[in-house]
Amino acid sequence: MMTSLKGQFLIAMPGMMDERFHDAVVYLVAHGEEGAMGIVINQSLPDMHFTDILEEMDLGRPEDLIQLPSSVQDRAVLSGGPVERGRGFVLHSADYFGEDNTVPVTDDVCLTASIDVLKAISFGPGPENALFALGYCGWSPGQLEGELRANGWLTAPQSIPLLFKEPIDSRYDAALSTLGRTSGSVNRASLSSTSGNA
Repeated sequence: MMTSLKGQFLIAMPGMMDERFHDAVVYLVAHGEEGAMGIVINQSLPDMHFTDILEEMDLGRPEDLIQLPSSVQDRAVLSGGPVERGRGFVLHSADYFGEDNTVPVTDDVCLTASIDVLKAISFGPGPENALFALGYCGWSPGQLEGELRANGWLTAPQSIPLLFKEPIDSRYDAALSTLGRTSGSVNRASLSSTSGNA
């Protein structure tokens, strides 16, 4: 029986052949016999703002959106992966739960893909911690396991601070540092000689 990596991070190795995942950190929301699904958590869309999404989905008039707190207006929009790039996904703390559209990933983290969570984040009451991404990563059965065997990814345990608090630009190095706590120093320079999975 396979060991599920759901709720863990994938950290792209330097030899990753797919340029879309260069220096990517992916949070796995599902992993099993049917394949895997994850959200890239460290690649933002620089020309896209959270209020653009709200306006596009008609969740507020422009004059109302301008008055939202900066914590909402300045929220990053992440490029969650190459699959369904026009579809939004919210990873968030478990203090928010939509009865019909929230899926628990772990005891602490949930995934919601509905307009309701965007309204809650913007106008309350929303989750304490949340990140919004367009698109996701998907692997067919056995595909991720093959990439792991080929040293395409390192795995790291779930870290709430890494997922929600760490600045986006430093999440790759922060993810590597979580490995160093148990196995000595792991950083970009040491990756070329790293083999196997953490």
